[in-house]
Amino acid sequence: MKVIAIDIGGTGIKYALVSAEGEILDSGETLTEASKGVESLLWKIDMIVDEYMDDEVCGIAVSGTGQIDGDTGTVIGGSNIIPGWISTPLVNILEKKYKLPAVLENDVNCAALGEKWLGAARDRKNFLCLTLGTGIGGGIVLDNKLFRGENYVAGEFGHFRIKRDGRACACGKRGCYEAYASTSALLKMFREATGESLDGKEIFKRYKEEDNECIEIVEDWIDYITDGLETLAYIFNPSLIVIGGGVTKQGEWLLKKIEKKLNKKLGPNYKKNLSLAFAELGNNAGVLGATYLLLDKIR
Repeated sequence: MKVIAIDIGGTGIKYALVSAEGEILDSGETLTEASKGVESLLWKIDMIVDEYMDDEVCGIAVSGTGQIDGDTGTVIGGSNIIPGWISTPLVNILEKKYKLPAVLENDVNCAALGEKWLGAARDRKNFLCLTLGTGIGGGIVLDNKLFRGENYVAGEFGHFRIKRDGRACACGKRGCYEAYASTSALLKMFREATGESLDGKEIFKRYKEEDNECIEIVEDWIDYITDGLETLAYIFNPSLIVIGGGVTKQGEWLLKKIEKKLNKKLGPNYKKNLSLAFAELGNNAGVLGATYLLLDKIR
């Protein structure tokens, strides 16, 4: 059995042919060209499916940007990056056209399932997954099941408030977690403090070179990250929090810094059996998580 897996982002579309064991047999990437709208996107999906389709393909698995009803495979909300994407019943469209089972799920939820299947969360039944990037996304797995919430929008960790009347957030509110703890927040903090516009790689380089001003900024940013993790630990009492995004390239030193600060903030029964890990699957997390979901649907 093989699965055609597609991961739709606002900028790029990753796709792969995946075995039932999670081996990526072939893969590729193309531009989303979001401004061209949903019809262009559907055409791109058709091109990918047609490229990989053969008698061994058992279904089509899609990880997508936005708020998604994973039960029906319909986009129900989110930012209008791809005109016409909201309200698209993608699973219905694909199943009618290709006469194969299909799934559609939010990209961070798929990343969480990918890490559960083949990554940092193997054998964990209660864990959280956060991606730190331009914003902050979240996925929740409880008792081995993806928790979507009453209206399929659980896990928007980036938009709980950590500071009253704080920084403006892209969502229109102020003081949101992602306005302080995302990687874009770190870049903004550095720019406001120094007047320089650097990328994250250069900021961390200066940190390691013991630039005092840079150290203060990064330490404040890590403190904000752990403020949010503290709240999540008190609510969910997970065994593991998986952190994804470009920051994972910093490796063990950054993970240990986050762990140390978080442990100082948690009560004994909340840090007991709790561990942190950086995501292991990188850019493949979305396609692998979507594949996992499709195989689960077939079974």
